[in-house]
Amino acid sequence: QVYLGESGGDLVQAGGSPRLSCAASGDTICISTMAWYRQAPGKEREWVAEISNRAGTNYGDSVKGRFAISRDNAKNTLYLQMNNLKPEDTAVYYCKAEPISPCTVGPRQLWLFDSWGQGTQVTVSS
Repeated sequence: QVYLGESGGDLVQAGGSPRLSCAASGDTICISTMAWYRQAPGKEREWVAEISNRAGTNYGDSVKGRFAISRDNAKNTLYLQMNNLKPEDTAVYYCKAEPISPCTVGPRQLWLFDSWGQGTQVTVSS
């Protein structure tokens, strides 16, 4: 199993540039693509960006050119650099890890599902 924990959320002014982190633990060798999602009050969860295990990236239209996703596999950590924040970026931000499944770890063969963190709140004031 993979466990995720986000940090870095805060109350920031419009135009600010915080960085979110997502630390992974557990069977991290089984992680393939990682992604950030966000959910604003009263809205559905929205895909923000993703990065493959070979560092290929994709972004949602609403954040393209302002946000940058990266990962440090040695530290088992996913990042989201957020630049030029707008009030409409206010949301709870979640990280997700998609697994290689099945995944062989030593003598174990694991059948895994997507893992999610608990979320971190980002509030942008105008």
